[in-house]
Amino acid sequence: MAERTYRIHVAAELSGVRVELIRAWERRYGVLQPLRTPAGYRVYTERDVAVLKRLKKLTDEGVAISEAAKLLPQLLSELTATPAANGDVHGSGAALTFWRDAALLAAEAYDQGGVSTVVDDVLSALPPLKAFEGVLAPLQREVGERWHLGELSVAQEHLVTQVVRARLVSLLHSAPEGGRRHAVLACFPDEEHELGLLGVALRLRHAGFRVTLLGQRVPAGDLGRAVARLRPELVGLSAVTDSGKDVFRDTLSQLMRALPEALSVWVGGAAAVTHADTVARLGARLFSDDRDWERLLEGE
Repeated sequence: MAERTYRIHVAAELSGVRVELIRAWERRYGVLQPLRTPAGYRVYTERDVAVLKRLKKLTDEGVAISEAAKLLPQLLSELTATPAANGDVHGSGAALTFWRDAALLAAEAYDQGGVSTVVDDVLSALPPLKAFEGVLAPLQREVGERWHLGELSVAQEHLVTQVVRARLVSLLHSAPEGGRRHAVLACFPDEEHELGLLGVALRLRHAGFRVTLLGQRVPAGDLGRAVARLRPELVGLSAVTDSGKDVFRDTLSQLMRALPEALSVWVGGAAAVTHADTVARLGARLFSDDRDWERLLEGE
């Protein structure tokens, strides 16, 4: 699949390196060899932009550009490493970093097609769970953090979220469907963010669960009726948007009253973590990290 390219002013904006400096680095140190359009304009690949960002980081840390340029072979080797070469998709391997950076660069340029290209490359290179846990979930977390910091706009956050959500739904359609244990997953009644819930559904399906995914904005009464009919082993609830302690407490109380007392109920999401004491007080289990995941799978 052809790599996307950017004109020099876009590469400068994405990398944080001024156009004049890019040209000087090319002329004096040969740090990049940009492609040329038929009209003679320089164009830069996502890898070129990633190299510029790393060189800028080194020079910001006090390394002279003449010395940083000597590290180019190492930088290029890291950026072109494959998942098979670095072996650990759960670590900070160069391939995973490159995929994440490439998707973020595309988002910064409002290039949803570029985000799709990167995500599709990930899915073609990695098994579904490794793609989700090693790239898609960390990418979505970083996009959310950058949005909260004001580094990405709502539109940029949304264009990534739409791509990730579409691919997660596709992964769910092809995931194993059988399983002795049954889980029902739903968002809080006013919750519209469901990516975390989709990720849990994917992991449960691959762990041998049969999953009923109810998704966004599920009223307490409807959840209760579904659970009464389906009789699952556990219910997973997602609460991302935090409207305050009182609202969270009242909502979770209503949901818990709608469910059988002996049922295992797990609650995850940013709002649940914020109000962990309320989750425990109301008799639910907090899902916040991989240790909780292990407990859930073991039926604790």
